Amino acid sequence: MDCLSTYAWRTQAMMTTDEGVCAWGGDWIKLNSLNYNPDFDWVTHNYKNYMPYISRIAINLEDIQNISMDEALKKRYIAELKALRAHYAELIYFNYGPVNIVTDPKIAADPNAPVLPRPASSVTVAQIEKDYLEAIDVLPDRFTGGDYGRFSKAAALTGLMKLYMHEKDWQKAVSTGMRIKTMGYSLQANYEDNFSIANKGGASTEIILAIVCTPTGGDQYTNMWLAHSLPADYKDPSGVNLTAWGGYKMPWKTYDKFDHADKRLKVLLSKYPTGKDAAGNVIYKDARAAGDIGAVPMKFAPDPSKANAQNSGVDFPVYRYADVLLMLAESINEVNGGPNDEAYSDINAVRNRAGLANLTSGLSKAQFLAKVQDERLFELWAEGWRKDDLIRWNLFIQRAANDGSGTAETFKVLLPLPRVVINQSNGVIKQNPGYN
Repeated sequence: MDCLSTYAWRTQAMMTTDEGVCAWGGDWIKLNSLNYNPDFDWVTHNYKNYMPYISRIAINLEDIQNISMDEALKKRYIAELKALRAHYAELIYFNYGPVNIVTDPKIAADPNAPVLPRPASSVTVAQIEKDYLEAIDVLPDRFTGGDYGRFSKAAALTGLMKLYMHEKDWQKAVSTGMRIKTMGYSLQANYEDNFSIANKGGASTEIILAIVCTPTGGDQYTNMWLAHSLPADYKDPSGVNLTAWGGYKMPWKTYDKFDHADKRLKVLLSKYPTGKDAAGNVIYKDARAAGDIGAVPMKFAPDPSKANAQNSGVDFPVYRYADVLLMLAESINEVNGGPNDEAYSDINAVRNRAGLANLTSGLSKAQFLAKVQDERLFELWAEGWRKDDLIRWNLFIQRAANDGSGTAETFKVLLPLPRVVINQSNGVIKQNPGYN
């Protein structure tokens, strides 16, 4: 599990869009300017890493069939594996385009199995949809306690909704979103509670799927967001000792889109604490005045356990109910050719939680979509969805061009497959157009 460093989906979604830049420079600049090719491991690594997982699940599904165990539990495990395969395949498909999803365990286990050409997108989409739907038929609505963090029915429905939106199958997206709305989720009263220790163990009414983190379980099972995003001179007023490398920033141009009254700015800092004076008053540094390239995307609260200065036990939300509400508002707007009362209600719920007023009624389809686009930025920054959002809105390449990139070619909406994959297949697997 790589939640936040170079290869992380959420990091790359941030650093290739208007959400983020990195103060470390170097290859990080290539991400923001979309300057990548088949030899740039940062953008090809996930293809090499996740495709074997997808094949391995086919083997696992056969193995579990031969185990003598409680049949209901067996069915649940099978459903979880199918949901996980759909999730992995969806991430690959969104970023690299269509791939063969191996479902035959004999082929998956055979290192000499013939290489197959890449299928049409519709084939990949159909298998992802099939896996999600079969999982949804079996999985419980949600998991709590020791099972918190497993793929539930609500999580599979959310993944499926994202697939439908990617394919612009708006009616199915609406139906799926409305189904999720019946499952008992609600917005947390305080936005920041989604990203603090208050979200542990299923306590949140909003988090649909989370990556469960620990401060003591090693780098693959922990939350190191604060280490990546806090400036080196940051001192938390609570006294918690925090590792701070000062890399990730939100560009000022993006930060300035927020309403000054937006409560979500509590975890997106233009001024940050650097200590206390003799009287115990917190001293704040103005990041913009100091010449920093962007605001501090703190997002997560420190782990109050103080078990580790670098590693935190605060869980990573993957899917949140706020995301579902905004997806539903967008999908309704597309289906109806404009917003209805439901669409307004959904986006306004998210805005009201942030301390913002309801949208003006009577917006056109284009005007409402523009509000959804902004609201998804304000609500979901650094959670891994901005790249797919911008691609869906045909704004991904334009963003990079607007920021001065000379390498913002239209084909960059897909990442390149690793060159070694093309070479080892003797050209059977074709590279994404535009790369050589």
